[in-house]
Amino acid sequence: MITVEGLTKRFGNTVAIDDLHFSVQPGRVTGFLGPNGSGKSTTLRCMVDLDHPQSGNVTFLGKQYRQIEDPIRTIGVLLDASYVHPGRSARHHLEWLAISNHLDRQRVDEVLALVGLTDVAHRRVKTFSLGMKQRLGLAATMLGDPEVVILDEPANGLDPEGIRWMRDMLQYLAGQGRAVLVSSHQLSEMALMAEDLVVIGRGRLIAHESAANFIARHTTTRVCVRSPQIDAIVRAVRERGGDASMLSDIADTDGALVTGVSIVDVGELAHSNGAVVHELSEVTDSLEDAFLAVTRDHQEYRSGSSS
Repeated sequence: MITVEGLTKRFGNTVAIDDLHFSVQPGRVTGFLGPNGSGKSTTLRCMVDLDHPQSGNVTFLGKQYRQIEDPIRTIGVLLDASYVHPGRSARHHLEWLAISNHLDRQRVDEVLALVGLTDVAHRRVKTFSLGMKQRLGLAATMLGDPEVVILDEPANGLDPEGIRWMRDMLQYLAGQGRAVLVSSHQLSEMALMAEDLVVIGRGRLIAHESAANFIARHTTTRVCVRSPQIDAIVRAVRERGGDASMLSDIADTDGALVTGVSIVDVGELAHSNGAVVHELSEVTDSLEDAFLAVTRDHQEYRSGSSS
């Protein structure tokens, strides 16, 4: 488990992190989200003593990072996958980490297999694509078989198959009981991967809750109904106090998007008006929609065309 309490970090007069509180539970993937300049990377660096906050406390399984005698066995961290000597082979890099941290060298073979790099283990890192470097970074992260995993943009440079692989891998690691914290701008992946979310803006906590609750609280769920008698259904919805926008306004279809009336009530209204229903479904906005709505006032840079 990771616990962040009152974390504050300033660079001169600039407040990068402002009294930040959140926790990461074992057995779950937690997405760490925020606009550019929100303080995510600084937070991650402070958590593992690469930067030193002015105040606050971060503990891993009840201990501060500096109090953990053998951190590689407790916390696996990947903040920059390109931070590897380009002249080393993947195997040499991992063996060097294993030896310097008193780990069994057999573990090198295990993590190379885990991330799918066994066949290229003797190639120099400078020949690796960014996606291969991400896999190597994850291998190094898992070398000590840690209980906590912290990753910053782990899917950068991966192709669609690689992104799917990374998602499955992180869910697998969480399924083993590890606490997994992932910072990412790939919101579509976060929607598929993360069970919990920590959202920050300008260094302050905006939300800390399950992904499902975050999306539900900050988006609108509509009912899509299509019927040859759509006018009768829309009239009944409005009489019930709901609202409806005709899909024919944007597409050649006999349907409507309904708000303010549940999907069950829309179905019953259609039935009571003798309407044939061709489609009746719920339409919910995405994590991206929720994220943009919540962080609109926390963006470092905003388009002049934004309303």
